[in-house]
Amino acid sequence: MNAVMNNKAPPMNTAERIKLNFPIEHDGVPIADIALRRPTVGDHLAAQKSAGTDAEREIRLIANLAELPPAAIHQLDMKDYAQLQKVLGGFLQ
Repeated sequence: MNAVMNNKAPPMNTAERIKLNFPIEHDGVPIADIALRRPTVGDHLAAQKSAGTDAEREIRLIANLAELPPAAIHQLDMKDYAQLQKVLGGFLQ
């Protein structure tokens, strides 16, 4: 019996952990890795409804999925941010 028939949601990987090449510190807390959880449709809609550029909406989505403030994501080296973008894209495939 599939998940729809028995009213149980299919299991989801809870998060993918990304080790930062260039760790950051936010509010006095060192951050050496970021766990990015799988996005829901609600996460996507919330990001799309928010104001700003496409890049700003993506940063807010990633921050939400990582349970970090956007200001922490702003501190990331672009190489580390690109890793997060790749993981986010992989969730959608």
